[in-house]
This record gives sequence, C-alpha cells and structure tokens, in this order.
Amino acid sequence: MSAFENIDPVAYPGLETLATAVIVLDHSRIVRYLNPAAENLFAVSRKNIVGHSLARVFEDTSQIAAALDYASTNNCSYTQHELTLQVIGSGKLEMSCIVTPGEGVLADDFLIEFNALNQQLKIAREERLLDQSELNRELIRSLAHEIKNPLGALRGAAQLLDRELDRADLHEYTNVIIQEADRLQLLMDRLLTPHRLPRIVRFNIHEVLERVRNLLMAEHWDGLSIRRDYDTSLPLLTGDREQMIQAVLNIARNAAQAMNGKGEIGFRTRAVRRITIARKMHRLAISVQIIDNGPGVPDDIRDRIFFPLVSGRENGSGLGLTLAQTFISQHHGTIELDSEPGRTCFTLLLPIDETDPLRPHETQQDT
Repeated sequence: MSAFENIDPVAYPGLETLATAVIVLDHSRIVRYLNPAAENLFAVSRKNIVGHSLARVFEDTSQIAAALDYASTNNCSYTQHELTLQVIGSGKLEMSCIVTPGEGVLADDFLIEFNALNQQLKIAREERLLDQSELNRELIRSLAHEIKNPLGALRGAAQLLDRELDRADLHEYTNVIIQEADRLQLLMDRLLTPHRLPRIVRFNIHEVLERVRNLLMAEHWDGLSIRRDYDTSLPLLTGDREQMIQAVLNIARNAAQAMNGKGEIGFRTRAVRRITIARKMHRLAISVQIIDNGPGVPDDIRDRIFFPLVSGRENGSGLGLTLAQTFISQHHGTIELDSEPGRTCFTLLLPIDETDPLRPHETQQDT
C-alpha cells in the first residue's frame, strides 16, 4: 500500500503550502495526493482525483508516462521541458515537470512538480506591454503637441483664404481643408485625453458595464444582443469611473463594429484570488471578460493590437484599444486577449485596493 493511501494533508504542511503544483502517484501510478496549488492550476478537486489515474485529469498522458518510465528505470529525477497538457474540460497548458522517485515516507511513490510556462510567458509579455505602453504614451503626447500648433495655423489660414475667394466653386476646397483640420484637431485631443488627472471615486463595475450596454444597444438596437453573467458579490473598485466606462466601451464597440452590429457580446465578471498583475501580487482582483462571436482578430495584427494607429478595420483610427490599455494601466490592471474565429475574449484584470481610505458606500451614481 502506498504511503499516501490515506494521506492526511495536514501532516505534510510543506507540500500544502508550496506555490508549485505537486501531484503524488503510487507505484501503480494512481493519484494519492495533490496540493492546493495543483488544484488551482488544473481546476480540479482533490476529492475527485485521489484514487484515480492521471487520465481523469489529462486527455493525453503519454509524455508524463515516458517521464515516469525514465525516472523509474534510472532511479533518478527527470525533467520534462515543453510539456503540453490538455486538461479535460479546459484548455491547454504549456508546462515543465520534474518527476522524482520517492524516498522515505514517499518510498514506492512518484512526486511530480509542475511549473506553468504560461504564467512565466504571461508575466514577461505583461512587462513588455507595460514598457511599450509607456513609450507609446510619451511618443503620442509629444507628437500630438507638435501637430496641434501648426494645425491651428493651417486652419486659420484656410479661413482667411476662404474669405478672399470670389468664385463659389473654390470654397469647396477651403472647406475640405477646414474640415480635415478639425478632424485632426479632434484626434489630437483624444490622444492627449489620458493625461488628465483621474477623478478617484468608489464605483461598482456592473454600473460601468450597464452604462456601456445601454450605449451599445442604442447604437445597434436591431441586430446586437448582449448577454450578462455577473458575480454580484464583487466588491467596489477604486478609480476613475469615466475612464473605466471609456475603456470598456472602446473594447465592446470594437467588437460590435467587427460584427457589423449583428451578433452577440457577453459581459462576464468574476473574482480572482492571488494573482500577479503588472509585476505585483494581489490577494484579490476583478476579472471582466468581454466576449464576442465575431470573426476574430487578424493574425497579422494580434501582437500589435494595442499599439497606436493599428486597426483591423479599413476606416479605424487605431486608438480605441490603445486608450483602453492606457486607462486600465492607470488602474494598475492589465488586458489579455484570446481570439479565434467565432470567439474573441478581452479579459480586464483589475486589482482591489484593500488599503484605500475611501469607505465602501462612497459611490458615484450615473449622471
């Protein structure tokens, strides 16, 4: 009988408190134990897995079986790099694992440590996006200031020229100059908007989503449906409510426009615990998912989708998602993208500031 036939987790606090996911198999390769980190990583319950093979967790266990064979035959630890695991009922995970034959109390057992490469890649990508976002903001701000001054002079000169023209048909050309100058002026104002000081209040994320929902339904009342899946127990957020509305609206409006106003958008909120966002560990965060069933983000721009002036639409300005990322970053959050034809999901992760001095009931109502 394995030493973990009737394991008491409290007796092994070292394994219980590890941040690394650990699974223990007996000599028959039956799961006898998994720690809380493994439960979280694979989204499984200990009571449903213990006493069963790994085939109850993963669709294909051939790579793990090969690692177990090597470790058993050579009586040594074996590291399997670039391990792809398909969790039953969930997605794929890019992993590395270390298989160690047991000793002492673990005799005849195998201890498997899993490290999610997804998380390492995610953190590295977030760091690159944060650095790139900061560079983009400074570049845009400098460029906008440089353009605004000559743009005003150009518009003024066109107005003076318009007054001196005798032929009515020539006014059309000066009007084009004035109209395009106004359009560029509006664009510059939008580029500079994120740099105003935030107006900090306490607000409910669902009020934000409902405001966006009302705006979208007014724009696309005849073909768009919005499905809501809210966790109404979520705590209040601290931040700039109007910026948050604009960030969510930019993402959701992009989704509606990608579907030509005909399709379904889903709003989903959940609590996330013990998560690293923007290089910092948070005990609690709010996850806001904006999901559409449109054509998806084109592959050629997926890695650049948050860069300024990058758009998948012919007449798009390429600023909506850039501004959304700027506003979310100012709230110490991040945006993740998962897209394929028929399903695109933007996930906003927003940390809860538990030390904020504002009281929970101090909210700002709709205006």
